[in-house]
Amino acid sequence: MPGVGGMKMLSDPVKARIAQRVAQELPDKAVVNLGVGIPTLVTGYVPKDKTIFVQSENGLLGVGPLADKKEADVDLIDASRNKVTLINGGSIFDSAASFAMIRGGHLDVAIIGALEVSERGDLANWSVPSKGVYGVGGAMDLVCGCKKVIVAIQHVGKDGKSKILRECTLPLTAVGVVDTVVTEFAVFKFIGKKMYLTEHTSDIGVEKLRTITEGQFVVSGDMKIRKI
Repeated sequence: MPGVGGMKMLSDPVKARIAQRVAQELPDKAVVNLGVGIPTLVTGYVPKDKTIFVQSENGLLGVGPLADKKEADVDLIDASRNKVTLINGGSIFDSAASFAMIRGGHLDVAIIGALEVSERGDLANWSVPSKGVYGVGGAMDLVCGCKKVIVAIQHVGKDGKSKILRECTLPLTAVGVVDTVVTEFAVFKFIGKKMYLTEHTSDIGVEKLRTITEGQFVVSGDMKIRKI
């Protein structure tokens, strides 16, 4: 069955930079669930030599790229309500079967956005009580049911504050579930409840990263610098 791969999309350059780097984390033939926002861009940057199969918790397996106006079908949407395409061989099923796939541990990777991530891999991405924002969806099942959780976020919020914190201040989605965080500047891996910097871009140094990252991190012994 063919999958998604090798199709480039235009988008906000910062978000595109993050999505492109996340795509490199995906193993070939992985079954992947994409969260709202930056994660939906990842399919546009999967290397041509890789194939991934996108699952959506509203009951799709084999989600293709976002649909353009000519091919959009109002009845074919993903869990983020985006109008999407379905690849040849893709399938449609009910939500119960979809969540059975997730809870049964059959998905390889969840790529998800976040409001906050702690230095121990705790995740907060569903509620901002002070603004009356609540959005319980499938995230709690996904981050506990998938084999690997990748968070794709911009390094700081609109207020300039770090999204990677010592402790999350917002209600948690789950504790210690994050495996990898990818931002426009860095890649962090969580090992033994510690956060390791494994890569940063060439336009920022480790010391500058420390000034914009509240969470404490260890510089990995095999850290890489990615040219931008």
